[in-house]
Amino acid sequence: MKETKKLLLMTAVFLGCFYFPVELLPFRNPVFEALALVRWYAREHVLLCLVPAFFIAGAVSVFIKQSAVIKYFGAKANKILAYSVASVSGAILAVCSCTVLPLFSGIYKRGAGLGPATAFLYSGPAINVLAIIMTARVLGWQLGVARALGAVVFSVVIGLLMHIIFLKEERARHANGSFSIDGEKESRPLWKNALYFFSMVSVLVFANWGKPQVGDTGFVGLLFRMKWYLTVAFLVMLIVMIIRWFKKSELKQWTKASWNFANQIMPLLFWGVLIAGLLLGRSGGEGIIPSKFITTLVGGNSLFANCFASIAGAFMYFATLTEIPILRGLIGSGMGKGPALALLLAGPALSLPNMLVIRGVIGGKKTVVYVGLVIVMAAISGILFGSFV
Repeated sequence: MKETKKLLLMTAVFLGCFYFPVELLPFRNPVFEALALVRWYAREHVLLCLVPAFFIAGAVSVFIKQSAVIKYFGAKANKILAYSVASVSGAILAVCSCTVLPLFSGIYKRGAGLGPATAFLYSGPAINVLAIIMTARVLGWQLGVARALGAVVFSVVIGLLMHIIFLKEERARHANGSFSIDGEKESRPLWKNALYFFSMVSVLVFANWGKPQVGDTGFVGLLFRMKWYLTVAFLVMLIVMIIRWFKKSELKQWTKASWNFANQIMPLLFWGVLIAGLLLGRSGGEGIIPSKFITTLVGGNSLFANCFASIAGAFMYFATLTEIPILRGLIGSGMGKGPALALLLAGPALSLPNMLVIRGVIGGKKTVVYVGLVIVMAAISGILFGSFV
């Protein structure tokens, strides 16, 4: 009953945001901008983007065995395979900089190498399917692609550098170490799980496929015209698989896990959007903080702007996805594309609570080096990205 009340309350708030008559308000100020941004977000990104993503996140937490990921990170694992798996782990994990910490601590203490473990630590919160789709949809495809590529490359480079810098300590640590994996039986063949996840991701991708530029009659334009046919086709495929392959107990677990993600993220996301609109306004509108002030700090593509964005992002805490509406407000207030990427690459992967926990797992020295690498690489990437876009 308690969960039902939460669901009804969440639905009522969403409908209120969706239909709120902001145009009729007798004032145009930061409060108007905050409410208008919330309504825009509810109309454009909740039903087609967030809801499918919650089900994907729930499926990941229920149907992907932790041991199936951990076994690739061991000291004796193939290095190319270990870093490849670690660098793309975020694509199947919907976690924030704090949620990833128990997994990181677990694989590190059970024998995972420092390099693959830190690659996983960065990649986990820095990149996931929802983050890529929403970044590209809300902030533009250039930032979406740059974030995806940057997060994958960052995770590998940071992992390799951590391994090289602390090679002597790592050799001593693994001299008598072992990496055990508990055997877990899969309820379905791998190909069935793969097809199941592929269908869900396809529904999310095509339902949110953006409208191409005017006159684009190429492949992108064709996909846009076909988006709803493809979405429905993959949705029907998914429903058939759910009916034929899954037990009722599994579906119950999946639904519960999906609700837990929604219950955790939606309130934070609502307040994140509201505060972003209040402080920064929308594109073309003014919030409490004047756009000239934002432009001074993170406008353009200067070294200071990228370093400021990278450091600020590293110490701020971003709940999953809240960095996107915040950045939308910043960009609308004059933030440069380079600093925006710097914040995207440093912010979701780090936070002050995250740093404190990491220090308890790998020690202060390694933590300082890890945080420093993320900040420096994010700032450099922002400068390079801003020079080309």
